Amino acid sequence: MAQAELMVSTRDRLGKGGARSLRRAEMVPAVVYGKDFPACALSVDPKALRKALATEAGLNTLLTLKGEGPFSGKVVILKDRQLDALSGELLHADFKIIDLAAKVSVMVPVHPVGKSVGEKEGGNLSVIRHELEVVCLPGVIPSSIDIDVSGLAIGDTVHVEDLQLAEGIEVPYESNYTILTVMGRMAEEVEEGAEEAEEGAEEEEAVASEASGKVESD
Repeated sequence: MAQAELMVSTRDRLGKGGARSLRRAEMVPAVVYGKDFPACALSVDPKALRKALATEAGLNTLLTLKGEGPFSGKVVILKDRQLDALSGELLHADFKIIDLAAKVSVMVPVHPVGKSVGEKEGGNLSVIRHELEVVCLPGVIPSSIDIDVSGLAIGDTVHVEDLQLAEGIEVPYESNYTILTVMGRMAEEVEEGAEEAEEGAEEEEAVASEASGKVESD
């Protein structure tokens, strides 16, 4: 599992004013928390965080916090982050302290490997689930869930129970849902047509309802 160090600092000024001051200084507010560890307000350099996460594990990289404070030396994962809707810049980060001997739940991206037989015949690969929840020890979190699609023909699907996972890695699920499928052009056109018909029916229903309301009001 990929690991990196991240320098952070404690912050005393909280609230929107404190956050704005940090961002003017090209820093962003953050918080670290964990079991039996009181939440601690931090400031972090977004460039340093981006560099620390530039590993094959991406957002699931294990980070060892450095700096002056009770958090120093703690191993964390980036549990959540807030991004600016327009610029995509980091606005806030949440770090969760983890126990390396206890299983954690994280989201891992799905990575199709190869080109399917169905695609070579003119079909298209449709990825339904772009990421999956994984439960395992922190040290064995996979960087991605690789699925070999080379043998899939048009109409073939891969369900969650079809996954071949390494020992100690689990993908919890209540139903055997579809992860990806190979669709033919005909199936795609039928699906798009059904969606358009459904949208048209909804519009007609809305117009009829509006007209009925006007008649009643008159």
